[in-house]
Amino acid sequence: MALPKFKAEDRFTYADYLTWDDGQRWELIDGVAFCMSPGPNRLHQKWLGELHRQIANYLDDKPCEVYLAPCDVRLPEVSDASDEVTITVVQPDIMVVCDRDKLDDRGVKGAPDLVVEIISPRTAKRDITTKYELYQRHGVKEYWLMYPNDRTLLVYRLSDDSRYGTPEVFGEGDSVPVSLLGDLTVDMGKVFRE
Repeated sequence: MALPKFKAEDRFTYADYLTWDDGQRWELIDGVAFCMSPGPNRLHQKWLGELHRQIANYLDDKPCEVYLAPCDVRLPEVSDASDEVTITVVQPDIMVVCDRDKLDDRGVKGAPDLVVEIISPRTAKRDITTKYELYQRHGVKEYWLMYPNDRTLLVYRLSDDSRYGTPEVFGEGDSVPVSLLGDLTVDMGKVFRE
């Protein structure tokens, strides 16, 4: 069934989302549908690929796993929520999941440990505000926002009070320590290489 026409005030569930076959990529945030199409540009994909490569190489033979979009992350308000009441499903550019109990054939159910979003003009406001609040609320331990135009990375880490603190800022020539994953260091010079 193709996606029905809907009004801005309409709300959907993950069960509704599973019936949409219009060829578009969608996210639901608190029941509101957001179209992800059209696809990202070439440099977005190149930088995404390099970041994924560095993380995946490090995680080889380790318990955590890294995934690229599109991969559904369901963020229910309670862990045993059914598809009919789950109202949030997102597709982060990159995510790392260390709790294998959160993985199933549909993707991830519950908060990843690390989420990376590469800012694009079309999604910037949602990534910076809506998803920031969403990931903080659901306990994503690290939220990375990459700004390709400035070749800058902001790293938000969840503090003891379950809030994101002031971000650490990294540039094109920096190495980013990922203490959440042990001794991994991401080389931003390689990520932003054209």
